Amino acid sequence: MSDFSYEAPEILKDYLYYLQTIKGKSTHTVDEYYSDIRLFLRYIKLKRKTGGSSPDEISQIKIDDIDLGFIKSITLTDAYEFMNYLRRDRNNNASTRARKTSAIKGFFNFLTVKKNLLEKNPLESLDRPKEKKSLPKYLTLEQSIELLNAVDGKFKERDYCILTFFLNCGMRLSELVGLNYTDIRSDNTARIVGKGNKERLIYLNSACISAYQNYMKVRPTDGLAQADKYALFLSSRNRRISREMVQKIVYKYLEKIGLNAQGYSVHKLRHTAATLMYQNGNVDIRVLKEILGHENLGTTEIYTHLNTTQMEQAANANPLSKVKSKK
Repeated sequence: MSDFSYEAPEILKDYLYYLQTIKGKSTHTVDEYYSDIRLFLRYIKLKRKTGGSSPDEISQIKIDDIDLGFIKSITLTDAYEFMNYLRRDRNNNASTRARKTSAIKGFFNFLTVKKNLLEKNPLESLDRPKEKKSLPKYLTLEQSIELLNAVDGKFKERDYCILTFFLNCGMRLSELVGLNYTDIRSDNTARIVGKGNKERLIYLNSACISAYQNYMKVRPTDGLAQADKYALFLSSRNRRISREMVQKIVYKYLEKIGLNAQGYSVHKLRHTAATLMYQNGNVDIRVLKEILGHENLGTTEIYTHLNTTQMEQAANANPLSKVKSKK
């Protein structure tokens, strides 16, 4: 994990602290932003010095001396040359380049709009690379049931509850790890803290409540550190379970049912929950948006393209579907 507190120039620290404290971005997200902006500044600095950008040299470039004067000298052409460098020399795909574009544009927008240090944002018209739109991968209903039935072992109640929450509620990995048992309410709702520390309530169906109650019967209560006292899911060492441990648990059971090498992951369980709800429950897309904690409806709308059965029914409903040539 990056430590920008001593490596970053003051002008960049201001932005990163703003993301953390005002915008409520997670530490992981702030670290990614820092890494992306640092690479951009290193590239510009090396380019100004040598006219080139050797991948071997660039990681050695220090940026702690960068000041406002240097920032003001950066142009839109510099940014496009950086994007070309990412594609040509670092083989970054469109998605990675798009993320880096957002990071550096956000930084320059902050300096222009929030700090009023720049009269005009030179990167305002920097375009994001066009990303390939692919449909999310998900488990079928039968595969989901098979996954749940595969749970066994010493921590079977915990593991079953984790998988049940993923498959029924569409939680993000960070949301599940951050759950406290005090977040589970008597009215069968749960308080979720999502991206940007935004809270939302989700409804726990009977499968979730049953799995939760069975787990709480065996959840350790003694020997817990004060910081982990209320954590819902605990590791074998009685500490709040880590993201990495949850990933290992999910991969373990995916492998057990033969899905480990097919591109499935923890996040695919979130896609599975959303898909099953939309396809089988006639759930309004706006309701699904709230359940998943999406900021934009457009992010949720991808699930409307997954139901091929509905597409087949729509095609067959066309009154011309039965008309055939008389010749």
